[in-house]
Amino acid sequence: MKQVAEKVAIVTGGARGQGAAHARTLAAAGASVMITDILEDEGRAVAAGIGERARFMRHDVADEDGWQAVVAETLGVFGRIDILVNNAGVVAFNTTQDTTRAQFERVFQINVVGAFLGLQAVHKPMQAVGGGSVINIASIAAIKGAKGMVAYGVSKWGMRGLTRYAAQDYARDRIRVNAILPGVIDTPMTHNEAPPGKLEKVMAAIPWGRMGGADEVAELVLFLASDASQFITGAEIAIDGGATA
Repeated sequence: MKQVAEKVAIVTGGARGQGAAHARTLAAAGASVMITDILEDEGRAVAAGIGERARFMRHDVADEDGWQAVVAETLGVFGRIDILVNNAGVVAFNTTQDTTRAQFERVFQINVVGAFLGLQAVHKPMQAVGGGSVINIASIAAIKGAKGMVAYGVSKWGMRGLTRYAAQDYARDRIRVNAILPGVIDTPMTHNEAPPGKLEKVMAAIPWGRMGGADEVAELVLFLASDASQFITGAEIAIDGGATA
């Protein structure tokens, strides 16, 4: 995807898993990348592994001032912003009755409010360079209900709505906003956060017969970040091995 050469991306939640794969894939295709996360050691290691075209900042996506700092640092180091990957997110496995208000609000603040603040923060820098691409990493949990994932699922439905409304609002500035809906992806969060037996049940419902790879999602991120997808906005693309087919 030579269409991202010389472009600049911000990737949130880029210290490991899907976020790290997104950052590496974009950099390999010629983009410069600002990686943000609250996991400092892992984030710095990912940036160091990429090299000169990558930097790391500690960043809580639910912090509005933090977003302004990330944008200012990205512009200071790389001079422009063309791509935002709203990848940072948390998952919680609780039923509606078992989820506390604090748990629900924490998941919503990170997964939805964080993406919303990111969209606001990059608007003017993208407008200044004639457009850009925002990619919201949602989930197939935003397509149908699932037992025991109420906070996570509702937050990902919220990201779908945010994607569609922002795509309408930002089209006049040639800023595209799309959502990727991954299924079960082989990442540390998938293995560390799932309750016992949960993965086995979910895997049984995947027609392709395996989990997806973070690099496979990253290739879709690269496509949506590139000029090859310049007429695509407001879209939702599932990458789930047929789980929602």
